[in-house]
Amino acid sequence: MESLLGGFQVEIGSISSEIKTLQEKSMGMGLKLKNRRVLSAHFRAYIQALEKLQLDIASANDLIGIDTRSTSLFSRAREPLKNRSAVFALGDRINILKEIDQPALIPHIAEASGTKYPYEVLFRSLHKLLMDTATSEYLFCIEFFGEDSIFYEIFSGPFTVIDEHFNAILPNFFDAIGLMLMIRITHQHQLIMSRRRVPCLDSYLDKVNIALWPRFKMVFDLHLTSLRNANVRTLWEDDVHPHYVMRRYAEFTASLVQLNVNYGDGQLELNMERLRVAVDDLLVKLARMFSRPKQQTIFLINNYDMILAVLKEAGTEGGRTQLQFEELLKSNTTVFVEELLLEHFNDLIRFVKTRAGEDTSSSSERPVTVNEVEPLVKDFASRWKGTIEVMHKDVITSFSNFLCGMEILKAALTQLLLYYTRLSDCIKRIDGSSALNKELVSISSIMYEIKKYSRTF
Repeated sequence: MESLLGGFQVEIGSISSEIKTLQEKSMGMGLKLKNRRVLSAHFRAYIQALEKLQLDIASANDLIGIDTRSTSLFSRAREPLKNRSAVFALGDRINILKEIDQPALIPHIAEASGTKYPYEVLFRSLHKLLMDTATSEYLFCIEFFGEDSIFYEIFSGPFTVIDEHFNAILPNFFDAIGLMLMIRITHQHQLIMSRRRVPCLDSYLDKVNIALWPRFKMVFDLHLTSLRNANVRTLWEDDVHPHYVMRRYAEFTASLVQLNVNYGDGQLELNMERLRVAVDDLLVKLARMFSRPKQQTIFLINNYDMILAVLKEAGTEGGRTQLQFEELLKSNTTVFVEELLLEHFNDLIRFVKTRAGEDTSSSSERPVTVNEVEPLVKDFASRWKGTIEVMHKDVITSFSNFLCGMEILKAALTQLLLYYTRLSDCIKRIDGSSALNKELVSISSIMYEIKKYSRTF
């Protein structure tokens, strides 16, 4: 009997110990549950503090194809308050993707310094706080309750607070670059939570992504529509140098290209192609406003060259967009070279194209004669050097990019050399043409002149 009572005492002691442990856990859980009730208030206060730090980047009127000169007096007065350099250009804003796992902002410190931030910085900070808090609470729920349903009950409040904030911000958000940055930030946050092996924010982050993409598409389409519906007459300026609308487009496209590196988003690439077609259509319409074909071509070349320079400066492959503009630049350069040469050597080029390849023998139905080519030879010999200098000055003043201009001059001089070589070859086949030999400029002399200008390339 004594041994039986002793066994009961041991069991009772064990039960008492378990009850004591459960009481301790219950007290701990009670304290934790009490703390959860203030999470919503904490997140609301944090969001309100972040909102004071927001830097407004873009409004509904900040679109690629909008004529800034046509804004009202009142909107012009507000213009200096906006960080306009960030409306179309990514710039340093891309650094947020390198700081993805940095600690969340401490609002009162940032406010004391007077620093303002684009919204994607606040977005990252808010979600960094959410991820860290949710991770801690989720692991606690799994450890103490053995399942995660209570986590979602506890976090329904914070989720609601964040949703209310986000739903208030998004409908009035017109910063396409900011939206794409937030899409990339969300993707990085999903990867972070996956590496932590904590699934508690999966559905929430999916919901954020689903909200961001349609908004980005809507704002992107506003830019697209602004180009398609642009008023050519109000946008046109009597200036062949790069147009400000084209620079906006170039910066905007370069930004999206940078933000698509390592993502290869086909839908984004398709939208950028739609934008490229629209901007090229507008550019051609603007070019046609110039009365002289030569001015039209110069305007196109300057803008294509500027667009390519901005794309290349972004430090990434511009993909199909860049290839398309390279082809357009090449084809228009060919057109300009021909226009430039025809302006100064029209008779020579016309002869080479129509007669130089014909039979020069006397038995031909219409043989090429010395009398036909002599004026061409003497005219070229008398003014070719001076004309090349005139062409050089023309190119220098016409093209914004010096290197582009020099490449075009080089192409023009090379083409001139080819025309003159064909003329010389034709003359050699004409009976009695030896008398013209002293008038012919040697190919080596022309080559020397080309090399002289090439030293500045």
